Amino acid sequence: MSASEQPSVPLDAVDRRILSELLADARISNAALAQRAGIAPSTALLRTRQLVERGIIEGYHAELNLSAVGRGVQALISVKLRVHDRDQIDRFTAQVPQLPEVLSMFHVSGGTDYLLHVAVASTTALRDWVLDHLATDGAVGHTETTLVFEHFKGQSGPLLPGKGE
Repeated sequence: MSASEQPSVPLDAVDRRILSELLADARISNAALAQRAGIAPSTALLRTRQLVERGIIEGYHAELNLSAVGRGVQALISVKLRVHDRDQIDRFTAQVPQLPEVLSMFHVSGGTDYLLHVAVASTTALRDWVLDHLATDGAVGHTETTLVFEHFKGQSGPLLPGKGE
């Protein structure tokens, strides 16, 4: 069962407070988390572990400045597959997200099958990446690349439902 197919898990007020604090700052200390949630540190640790075990918290990550690490050119690449053969799809979806330049890959509806968000060093590197990894892939029928000039971030995480929602 994929994450999108899993049933919604009820969250109480303490769970929602812990999640809100972690979304605001995933590096918060357990002591500070407990204080902000109004619970004991041992309870904060236990409840956070339970949120991980229940699959609500999927992980923690560092967010990098892509320009500072030499990947200042971002693009969104629409990919339409040539044929919809299960083996080809499985191979494509297993390989492409593992490429270091791929930040995200979305399986979408409409005229496009996949949307890739990539970050590379230059427009030349972008062209070469598309040629090396997509244009030469027998499963890929068409690509369309859109350069990202500026990225505006949305919510830092999922909107948490209030009690009774």
